[in-house]
Amino acid sequence: MGRPKNFEPDVAIERAMQAFWTRGYTATSPAELAEATGVAKGSLYHAFGSKRELFGKALERYGRLGDEVVAEVLGQPGTARERISAYLRMLVDADLDAPVRRGCLAANTALELAGRDPEAERAVLRMAERSADAIAARIERGKRDGDVPAGVDARTQALLIQNTIAGLRIMACGFDRSALYAIIDAAVAGL
Repeated sequence: MGRPKNFEPDVAIERAMQAFWTRGYTATSPAELAEATGVAKGSLYHAFGSKRELFGKALERYGRLGDEVVAEVLGQPGTARERISAYLRMLVDADLDAPVRRGCLAANTALELAGRDPEAERAVLRMAERSADAIAARIERGKRDGDVPAGVDARTQALLIQNTIAGLRIMACGFDRSALYAIIDAAVAGL
């Protein structure tokens, strides 16, 4: 009979996600994962299979959290431009106010693993598509409510905003808030 788990898998995944987000996949060693999660390496690998499988779980968690945030912010009262701008500003503020400017785990993963890890590429693409879908839906709602011009192509505008999000998350590693807010204002001007 195996020993019972003495850790919560969801807590371990959250802590691993934070470690990967801060250091990147490649630079995060098994020893650092054990330290970050408070779980011995053997127990981690027994529970999750491998560093790569744990990373996949961390990406899934990051995507779910992102889905929840975008839905919550875009669902609040206001025009499409106000809500989308608030969402972008919230992302920038979170990046700039964090103890370490680490940008976006999805964008960092795309930059680090592009061309080397098709599974990670697909996970990042799924996250970006879900975000763009949520933004497009909010733009469509704005069109129905009359606060977005009828001629705006919601999908194209959503992809532009999603592209802006990726750029903002990278630029937040060095640019100041006023520069990033100016980009946000330009990005939502078409709404």
